[in-house]
Amino acid sequence: MHPHGLSHDLDTLLRQQAQRRQTLRWLSGAALLTTSPLALVACGGGDLEDSETSAVSASGDTCSTMPSETAGPYPADGSSASGQRLNALALSGIVRSDIRRSIAGADGTALGVPLTVRLTLVDASSSCLPLEGLAVYLWHCTRDGGYSMYSGGHTQENYLRGVQVSDASGQVSFTTIFPGCYSGRWPHIHFAIYDSLTSAIDDGLVADHEKVSQLALPAEVCEQVYGVAAGYSASVRNFADISLASDNVFGNDSAAQQLADVTGSAGAGFVASLQIGLST
Repeated sequence: MHPHGLSHDLDTLLRQQAQRRQTLRWLSGAALLTTSPLALVACGGGDLEDSETSAVSASGDTCSTMPSETAGPYPADGSSASGQRLNALALSGIVRSDIRRSIAGADGTALGVPLTVRLTLVDASSSCLPLEGLAVYLWHCTRDGGYSMYSGGHTQENYLRGVQVSDASGQVSFTTIFPGCYSGRWPHIHFAIYDSLTSAIDDGLVADHEKVSQLALPAEVCEQVYGVAAGYSASVRNFADISLASDNVFGNDSAAQQLADVTGSAGAGFVASLQIGLST
């Protein structure tokens, strides 16, 4: 409510944003000067940063940096998780879109409600531009809450694990099944992002991933699946005892960024879509 007009407001806003960015850069520099060398090494990583960044695309859409999360105890990425050094990334055939069947000599099939997972990788530090050529390793539990290669009844299988490379639109797509809900965790899907396919599967060595996070599934969809689909009976009680707020992963972050947009039905299957903002 002043006589200066819209142009004055826009100029003022731009100056304020520039001052804020300068202040944040100064504070970041000051923090680095007071951080011990050990802490810097512990926080160091690859090319994709985990600092909070947001951008606006040419079409007006916004994107923010996806929070990093634990890989959990069953990643099978060559690390010594759960006291075992298992590596699905070294398996022949791990680069695939349909991850319902086991590979490399194992022949089991994971049963459950069909689910397509579509992730779109974008640059949260540069106008939400799509990121092409990044490798995504995705894994999750079975409908009864077990993990292939680790859990009883699934140790000889390697299904529900796979790698895809993002296309020119920044997208990867996996055909899988709706995961179950096990005690203490909200229904979720793990993923790790690498700067290239080579770095993800290089000779089966322990890969240094650039980003690890998790996708959360909406409550109403989980209730629909667990309430009617065969094989999910154990999930009904487990899901009743958990919430996003009480979950020890999603409860620590803004779960809204990790909550997938899901369409479909238990009879026809679902499609879960999520934008993954990365800071390059």
